[in-house]
Amino acid sequence: MSVIYLLLTLSILVAIVFFIAFIYSVKKGQYDDSYTPSVRMLFDDELVKENKKIN
Repeated sequence: MSVIYLLLTLSILVAIVFFIAFIYSVKKGQYDDSYTPSVRMLFDDELVKENKKIN
């Protein structure tokens, strides 16, 4: 039974470490998308043309 407590404790600690690493990377801007907005303007006209064809 003590092995279960040990594994449960270790798994919770590992989950907390990964959660802290995730929060840290979000705060540092790791997941910011700086590429899509600059490319989106190239395809805006095509989206407008498709919407007019559908209507």
